[in-house]
Amino acid sequence: MSSPSLVRSSQELVSFLARPGSGSVCAIDTEADSLHRYRESLCLVQFSCEADNVLIDPLEIEDLAPLGEFLGSRPVWMHGADYDMTMLRRTFGTLPPVVFDTQIGARLLGVRRFGLADLVELYFGVVLSKSSQKADWGKRPLSPKMMEYALNDVRYLLPMGGRICDELKARGRFDWFIESCEAARLKVMDRDEARAEAWRIQGSGRLDRAGLNYLKFLWEWRDVEAAAWDRPSFMVVTNRQLIDWSLSLAAGQRIEIPPHYRPERRKRLTDILDTARALATDEWPEKPRGLRRRRDSEFDARVARLISVRDAKAVELDIDASLIAPRSIIESIADGEVDPAEALLGWQRSCLAMD
Repeated sequence: MSSPSLVRSSQELVSFLARPGSGSVCAIDTEADSLHRYRESLCLVQFSCEADNVLIDPLEIEDLAPLGEFLGSRPVWMHGADYDMTMLRRTFGTLPPVVFDTQIGARLLGVRRFGLADLVELYFGVVLSKSSQKADWGKRPLSPKMMEYALNDVRYLLPMGGRICDELKARGRFDWFIESCEAARLKVMDRDEARAEAWRIQGSGRLDRAGLNYLKFLWEWRDVEAAAWDRPSFMVVTNRQLIDWSLSLAAGQRIEIPPHYRPERRKRLTDILDTARALATDEWPEKPRGLRRRRDSEFDARVARLISVRDAKAVELDIDASLIAPRSIIESIADGEVDPAEALLGWQRSCLAMD
């Protein structure tokens, strides 16, 4: 099998995108170096259209603007598009006007195994290799094996999308698909990536104020270490370990520092813990006030009724019930915290008899 073509210069990019075969619709996938670098960057764009399947190299192309302009004027197919849309938004500041997601379409059809490899096997009988799944996409040159793996992530999307659309239309769910894809696109466009208090990681709700104080200092220490090392934060210490350390420290216990830490890193860790211990208690982070619902028989009955309607409809449609509405949203609606029109899409409200 011949190696896929690789677009490596601004001139090659402009010439490629100007070809008549580029078409009015294309498919995109991206690869980044999030498993290998502190700040992930776009390392590869896989591009497919009717005539070509190519790899575009952002690390060698000086000006990617022509690609952004090209994608900004046509529908684009992706799979599990949230991450790829995030990378495109960071790179170009915007997204294509329409993004179709094969994963969303497959789930609306009732497919339970909806990873890309699962769908390629389902629709085309092809088993994709996962050998380069955790490769370092920031390294050059790319091996033929990596290039072929990357190309397989995109070469099936357009024909797969066509088949999924046909099935969705046959079942009367195509409008659901369009609405769901647009909602996913807007979610990425509206997302604030500069999140305040990023140190409040999953599991921090278990901590008291003393534990939160340690967690904040530990998170900031880890961030500095990861930046200096140019590696992802989890390579310094995982989120789970940060929570465990914070729990132990808040209980007055000593933590066991990993033996592979170099003396300089061990010293910076012990210094930051001394700083955390010395902080006045009135300066410790506040524990967020969680939503306290007044659970009573009426609330439980409202939730049960909505869950019953949802689950019955899910069985009728043969789709995952959480697609219609996750339990958290149902509880919020039952408690009057949110309006169904704000929390649910039109097709979801219809399934719950709320339209």
